[in-house]
Parts: sequence; C-alpha cells; structure tokens
Amino acid sequence: MLISKAYAQEVVMDATDEAATMVNEAPSAANAFAWNIGLIGVLVLMFYVLLIRPQQKRFQNQKEMLDALKKGDKVITAGGLVGKIDKLKSDEEVVIDLGSNVKVTAMRHTIQAAPEKEPVAKSDEKKK
Repeated sequence: MLISKAYAQEVVMDATDEAATMVNEAPSAANAFAWNIGLIGVLVLMFYVLLIRPQQKRFQNQKEMLDALKKGDKVITAGGLVGKIDKLKSDEEVVIDLGSNVKVTAMRHTIQAAPEKEPVAKSDEKKK
C-alpha cells in the first residue's frame, strides 16, 4: 500500500463505544450509488429549472409574436433595422418599410421584437 503504518491511524474500539463504530463504517455500495444517482437527479432538475424551461418559454413567446405579425406593425430586425411591415410575402418572408420609400425583404425568424404600443402620455389624455 501507499500509506505506511506510521501515518495510518488505527482506531481502537471497544464494545461500549457505539459512536466510533458508526463513524468508522464505510457506506455500502448500494447506499453510495443511491446518493450519486440522487445528486445527478438534483443537477438535472436544476438545469431544467434554470436553463431549459426559461429558454422554452422565450422560444414560445417569440413564436407567438411572429405568428401575430400583420401589416403596419413596427418591428426590429436582428440586424438592428427598425421599420414597419409593408407586406407579408409568405410564411417565411416579410417586406419591411424602413422609411423614405426604402423596403427590404427579411426572413420572419430574423425579427427580434415588435415594440409595444407607446403609452399615451397623461398630458395627452387630459387634452382629449
């Protein structure tokens, strides 16, 4: 063995010392296996709760937003272009009007956001 007797600690137990007996017993293979499987299960659960589930929700919200696009909606593309949807060409393509009669065709999945409607200022509400 690699450990010499000089450094090894010998435990002398008598029959009355039950605590020493419990501390010095090695866990069984089944018990150690159960703990390892339990820890792996906890890690999988943490990955699901912290990483997978939020990503699924974000993809679902993005899909709902893309499905609800219609002509005239203000959008922001992945490239940072801001414009209004001029025409829905197909399920995959949209024509975006960037202003000054500049129109670009973009893939629907590159649209990152459709900004919410701007809230009406309180001073504007009082004027009406």
